[in-house]
Amino acid sequence: MKKIILLALTLILAACSAGASGELDQNIQKWEQANVSHYRYTLFISCFCAFMNDMPLTMEVKDEQVVSITRADGSLVDPADPSQETYTRYSTIDRIFSELQADLNGGADEVIATYDATYGHPVTIAIDYIKEAIDDELSLEISNFEVLE
Repeated sequence: MKKIILLALTLILAACSAGASGELDQNIQKWEQANVSHYRYTLFISCFCAFMNDMPLTMEVKDEQVVSITRADGSLVDPADPSQETYTRYSTIDRIFSELQADLNGGADEVIATYDATYGHPVTIAIDYIKEAIDDELSLEISNFEVLE
């Protein structure tokens, strides 16, 4: 009986994961078809992190290269800033998709995402890396997306 229950739970979890992955793939395709090469968005990273006073960040991207990362106070993030590595992980829509894909493929215990209806980019992402742990959650909010040029 335990084997049947375990098998049923495994199949349910696999189906949920496949659904999330399918939704991600559809939105990646929508993003790619939009062919946006120059854009800006506001990124709010929420976590148990030291850099919370910098939020939200404004990201400008052209041809998949980061043009600028600006803090909430208007100052540019220096490449030597200790938080730069975290910011860079989410500094383009393609990088956000890549991180989201890794999390959905087993990098996190739970991932919930919503997507923009027009361009397909993620709008909200909630990640719980270890379900039983405290203070390991990360959430992202992408807002004020605008195509430039």
